[in-house]
Amino acid sequence: MTITNPYQLSIHPQRDALYAELHSRQFQVIKSPSRVSYLAIMLDSEGKLADFLHFCDLFRRYGLVPPAEDGACLEFEINDIRIRRETHSEFVSYLVINEGGPFLRDPFATTSLQTLPPNWVANMVGVVVAAFHLAVEDAREQPEPELAEVKSFFEGMRLVGSQPQSGDAQLWTSFQLHSDGCGRFLVYNRNMSDSQLGRMVRRIIEIESYRLIALLGLPMAREYSRQLSSMDDKLASMTSLLSENTLKQDEPELLAKLIDMAAWVEDARAKCTYRFSATIAYHELVLKRLQELKEDEVSGHLTLTEFMTRRLTPAVRTCKTTNEHLESLSTRIDRVSDMMRTKVEMSIQAQNQHLLASMDRRSKIQLAMQHTVEGLSVAAISYYSVGLAKHLIEAVYDQGIDFDKSLVVGLSVPLIVGAVWFTTRRIHKGFLKLAKGQ
Repeated sequence: MTITNPYQLSIHPQRDALYAELHSRQFQVIKSPSRVSYLAIMLDSEGKLADFLHFCDLFRRYGLVPPAEDGACLEFEINDIRIRRETHSEFVSYLVINEGGPFLRDPFATTSLQTLPPNWVANMVGVVVAAFHLAVEDAREQPEPELAEVKSFFEGMRLVGSQPQSGDAQLWTSFQLHSDGCGRFLVYNRNMSDSQLGRMVRRIIEIESYRLIALLGLPMAREYSRQLSSMDDKLASMTSLLSENTLKQDEPELLAKLIDMAAWVEDARAKCTYRFSATIAYHELVLKRLQELKEDEVSGHLTLTEFMTRRLTPAVRTCKTTNEHLESLSTRIDRVSDMMRTKVEMSIQAQNQHLLASMDRRSKIQLAMQHTVEGLSVAAISYYSVGLAKHLIEAVYDQGIDFDKSLVVGLSVPLIVGAVWFTTRRIHKGFLKLAKGQ
């Protein structure tokens, strides 16, 4: 639909996309009975492009025109089969809904996934993280079977069940993989419209897919938890060494160990931060979807919320604790590094003070030597000056001027010494002014 702008307003270029975003993944309208299959496939950006091309091939297999470009949600329908592909931040999901049958007594004897071309399914790109079937039965037309028969549909596994939407439906699952490698959910619709059923099925799908993706961080958390304990011990021993002032530590060696520890922690944070943050985010979504189910208990069985609270929440706490442990260790390494830098700086300052003191002593010795040399220089210069003056006095005496030559020479000595000393002091003061920058 083309929207005109009769008011000649300046429209933000992304406004239409913002409106479309809220309607990109609309709830399905699902009839009772029906069969649903769901796949969540982990893909990177290049894998998503290859998966889109593979999805376009499915259009051509059914004689349909494939979409021109990829989108957040692509869907088509062929006969009574609806196929929806959705792209998410780190995975792509496929939802296949069969509302045309045939529907057997065993709700998982035939699945919606079997309606797709087998060789197309086998050649899908990426790795599957979630794969399960959801069967919807109409309890208004056919009575619900006994619990023993329901359990047989799940190959005798322990059941988890509840009555969602305040008892308008009955939900059974095992949260386990079955003989076909997929999970199973069984819904008996008691008093829900097709729209309500579609929204509830969507919540169940998100609960199962998000809880599996949330658990992707658990193996990583367990692996790093063991290594973090060892790193804690190493850091504690290094801190103890730094606190022992009487011990002469090999500071370059300690600093090299700290750098290695810091590099390991930063590498671990780079690998884990996104995964642990995603785990926490997916867990919050799971809890929200569970709350929206509005479950009533079934006697003798855990509800989905109780099961998730007992099993999923501790796993998420492990991821959160490991993430906090990494952050704490990084902070503590920074503190120890600061201590090490402070210790090195103090050591350098002590060396500098020792060097300055040594230079001060040398300077005083040089000054004393300089004064001695200056005194000797005054004596030497005065001696040679008196000698020159004596020659000058003798030359004047030889010209016939009558005076006491020895007396004049004797009187010139203190005058010459005083003049030499005064001149030397003036030169010395001039050098001091230059040294002080005056």
